[in-house]
Amino acid sequence: MQDNKSQNVQLTSANGAPVADDNNSISVGARGPLTFDNHYLFEKLAHFNRERLPERVVHARGTGAYGTFTLNKSLTDLTIANFLQSEGQQTPVFVRFSTVGGGQDSSDYARDPRGFAVKFYTQEGNFDLVGNNTPVFFLNDPIKFPDFVHSQKKDARTNLPSPANMFEFWASHPQSLHQMTILMSDRGIPASLRHMHGFGSHTLSFWNQDGERVWVKWHLKTDQGVKTLTAEEAALKPAHGAQQDLVEAIDSGDFPSWTVKLQVMTERQAANFAINPFDLTKVWPHADVPLIEVGKLELNRNVDNYFAETEQATFAPSNLVPGIGASPDKMLQARLLAYQDAHRYRVGAHASHIPVNAPKCPVNHYQRDGAYAGVNAGASACPYGHGSQPEVNFYPNDRANEPKPNASIQAPMMPVLEDAWIGAHSQDEEDYYTQAGDLFRLMSDDQKAQLTNNIAGGLSQANESIQSRMLAQFAKADQAYADGVEALLK
Repeated sequence: MQDNKSQNVQLTSANGAPVADDNNSISVGARGPLTFDNHYLFEKLAHFNRERLPERVVHARGTGAYGTFTLNKSLTDLTIANFLQSEGQQTPVFVRFSTVGGGQDSSDYARDPRGFAVKFYTQEGNFDLVGNNTPVFFLNDPIKFPDFVHSQKKDARTNLPSPANMFEFWASHPQSLHQMTILMSDRGIPASLRHMHGFGSHTLSFWNQDGERVWVKWHLKTDQGVKTLTAEEAALKPAHGAQQDLVEAIDSGDFPSWTVKLQVMTERQAANFAINPFDLTKVWPHADVPLIEVGKLELNRNVDNYFAETEQATFAPSNLVPGIGASPDKMLQARLLAYQDAHRYRVGAHASHIPVNAPKCPVNHYQRDGAYAGVNAGASACPYGHGSQPEVNFYPNDRANEPKPNASIQAPMMPVLEDAWIGAHSQDEEDYYTQAGDLFRLMSDDQKAQLTNNIAGGLSQANESIQSRMLAQFAKADQAYADGVEALLK
């Protein structure tokens, strides 16, 4: 390997040819125009024009770091997932934190949920736990997701933030009340990425060697303690302060960590549970489904290249491994398609070949061609995985020793409720108020004051119809909740 400290490193163009001058373009005299043989200039400008990927529609502003997940409780009785078998097992991870609604240059201290996505590089493929810093979400039906995001982003006419639009959407969708209450509370602005919890949010499934399935929810509890900011405190913070805080903490050896816990529910329990266990707007009460500590997540290495790693990182709920599966969660079902589809559009058909996304295990498949297709497309085209490119690009085939499915890791069949009918099922009569009210009643007086002040600040910009519908929702959750907001509106 060339020693950069003792030898002069020669600058080259993209084709490897030496560059004679990187400060001056070729021109007709000192004051004349440029000539068409400035191919090195053209190469630099053309590459510059293509340096940005399309921005993520949501989760655009992100911060990433590497670390490890250490299992401290064997889960052999629950799952065949190989990274959850033996106490003390360590699995490398990459974690990306993000704000949700703003663009790449938005503030780290916006009142917004925070994305909390974990990529586990297991020996049987990558498992992506794609969640937020809240245990619930605004919606339980994905058909409303585009409308919801449109209402939270800048106004289509003015291109300015519009709290009125946000509350107009929420006024028509009581399913958002629980998450909106969290967002407008003191937890709506984390003080740092290290001082917030993480949640898988969705209900996933485990199955064991006997084909027995259980439903699970993932919780990542910060070991640094939860710290939050008021709106006034957040306004004084530098826009990218949370990213700086995480980078500097890891660089200095102050590695943040999270205690990983699970909630586990049997299929029988789920069938008789008081609430829909697959409704993303609701939590599983800990009194009914207690948390079980299973491991520790630690972040201990920053990225070397923000664009190549954090920006090109792709996470998807469909990145599952044997022993971990999906559930009837409707939002999860849609995201099994939507996330991977977004990555193919944004990064390319072979986004999984980029090192930060590449599995660290053998990869063998029959998918070929498209952007970023390397020589070993169909096998792992990255420095981590191993594989041999199949001779053909179809299966089944008559060639010997080509990739074949493994029936032994087939997931058990998903149960379907008796007398279920296919159609559009209204959820208008669902109870979206009890858990929001329970949360309100858990708050201290100061937390309640912050909540009602934050809501009133935005709701005051909406019309009377929207205000009335929102106050009616608050009253169904807790009359004191409605009274507090209404007093401030008056």
